[in-house]
Amino acid sequence: MSTPTPIYPVIELRRYTLVEGAAARFSRCFETWFPEAFQQAGAIALGHFVERGRADRFTWLRAFADMDARLAANTAFYDGPVWQEHKATLNGWIVDSDNVLLLRPLYAGAAIPTLPAVDPVAEPDGARGLAVAQLFQAAPGQFDACAAAAERWYGAYRGDGLVEAGVLTTLDAANNFPRHPVRSDGGWLVWIGVLRDEQALAALQPVLDAAARDLAASDLLARAPELVVLDPGLRSRLRWMHAA
Repeated sequence: MSTPTPIYPVIELRRYTLVEGAAARFSRCFETWFPEAFQQAGAIALGHFVERGRADRFTWLRAFADMDARLAANTAFYDGPVWQEHKATLNGWIVDSDNVLLLRPLYAGAAIPTLPAVDPVAEPDGARGLAVAQLFQAAPGQFDACAAAAERWYGAYRGDGLVEAGVLTTLDAANNFPRHPVRSDGGWLVWIGVLRDEQALAALQPVLDAAARDLAASDLLARAPELVVLDPGLRSRLRWMHAA
């Protein structure tokens, strides 16, 4: 009998601005020292990435079973020996770490899957593929209409070499670990997909662009849509795993 895949309904989308050119080094140190330590503390790093075209931007997804687990896991990790040993190195590269969305699945079945860790034998070259995140921020009072409009477009995000990884929205909960600020501007929708290769991205791009134009032309958004292309770190759990 296979082990059920754990579902983590409390998710942080963490986007760090680093000193120029530090993202690749930050990613390698992060994945070497931290994923297992997070897991042992009761959290999980669902995926970690360098943002395409931004050598100063590292993005990752951290997840928890609930808000109480978030407090317990973060306290254990950041007061623990692994972080204490390496924090000077990592913090030396971080310019800003406050661009954080506290999220939940938009609906049942929309949570990001906890994929197995990269197998160093079966995957000697590390994580394959790429990911994309499309971010919409609803205008005040327009969240339901914005979500409905976005979901109509999400249904068109299909194609060979594409897997929808999750659809997330703002979690309306107080930040119970104030050492790590989270954004309070609310009303976010985040679609995340995993793609096999550049060809799959090229095929998806026109639909992503059309959705962004459609919602931007309406009165449903508080700001322009954002599309982030994410290159996975070598040990990123969130990666392309499907047969070609």
